Amino acid sequence: MPMTDSFAGRLLPIIDRVAEHYGTPFHIYDEAGIRRTGTEVVSAFSGVEKFREYFAVKALPNPRILEIMRSMEFGFDCSSIPELMLARGIGASGEDIMFTSNNTSVDEFEAALSDGGCILNLDDISHVSKLPDMPELICFRYNPGSRRTGNAIIGNPVEAKYGVAHHQILDAYRAVIDRGAKRFGLHAMLASNELNYSYMVTTAGMLLDLAREITGALGIRFEFINIGGGFGIPYRPDETPLDVASMGREIADVFARFADECGYMPALYIESGRYMTGPHGVLVTRVINIKRTYRTYVGVDACMSALMRPAIYGAYHHITVPGKEAGPREMVDVVGSLCENNDKFAVNRMLPVADEGDFLIIHDTGAHGIAMGFNYNGRLRPMELLLRQDGRVEKIRRAETYDDYFATLKFEQDVFMP
Repeated sequence: MPMTDSFAGRLLPIIDRVAEHYGTPFHIYDEAGIRRTGTEVVSAFSGVEKFREYFAVKALPNPRILEIMRSMEFGFDCSSIPELMLARGIGASGEDIMFTSNNTSVDEFEAALSDGGCILNLDDISHVSKLPDMPELICFRYNPGSRRTGNAIIGNPVEAKYGVAHHQILDAYRAVIDRGAKRFGLHAMLASNELNYSYMVTTAGMLLDLAREITGALGIRFEFINIGGGFGIPYRPDETPLDVASMGREIADVFARFADECGYMPALYIESGRYMTGPHGVLVTRVINIKRTYRTYVGVDACMSALMRPAIYGAYHHITVPGKEAGPREMVDVVGSLCENNDKFAVNRMLPVADEGDFLIIHDTGAHGIAMGFNYNGRLRPMELLLRQDGRVEKIRRAETYDDYFATLKFEQDVFMP
């Protein structure tokens, strides 16, 4: 959704000075907004006896952002060794971290289980035999198979590479019990950017029904149910936001019914990334060229190496031109500098008429923006800034340099003749 009035009210009056100090382009994140969303999420799920958010590090992998999450007592959802290193680097350890495996190597399992360990969330029954050691607490990611999401990113679970199939799930838990596991969790993530909260309620009910089935067959109790992430944000101004308060109340009712029937209530975990930070970041870029041929192209000093969602998903990101909201408008494409025709932040978008030197603000880049960056065409990823609650602006990642780009070409010669 467009940046909040609070964020805009603090950023827009200083945007000229920030750009003069740091240059453009840059992603900038709103600490106050992130904290407000965190408070709202915790409040929404207060009806469950034990609740914890595990921030999806993949959404915004920056230590300063992770420190904000840790200060709210959130954990971290990781799926690679660098993400583990980021979480551990700001003090998270043990059950503060959920490591969700996916086509995982033995080296990654060893890293996950070392240095204080984590909650290990296995993606496949075949991984059980590959673990160097069996932790006391173990979890499986479940794939129900036939349940459609209607979402192009997740799609039909039958076609997804993630999770243990229904016909395998009992054998999966038997296998970890045989290796010594004593504590258990259950996980599924079946949505992405979902705005219909009822889908999440249904997911919670499905997992609790499965927990009953597994408990009946194997006699184990589940310490937690993790309904995954996928909480959506309204990228378009006319979209209705996710009703997280209603979702929390209805999921609490589902958990209460389970507790009445089974005599205990597992903890509820979620692993939101986009919902926590997405609306609280923008990409600030400057117009450097206006091209008028068969269309009008507004060229900016950022390209899809800084935000690739529009190119790979056809995703909409709202764009504003500060100070020109009430002025004349025209139909334009907003483009970057890559030698790719899909290097566009907007296509056939009615925007205020912009001039060279104007700022464009691309909204909702606080998740899967810088994290999905790349270096095709030799383009470099921009810096990240954090707008603190007290009004300070802090650089939290410098822009890449040419030296960074060439760094992996500097190494000791190694020629092998097999």
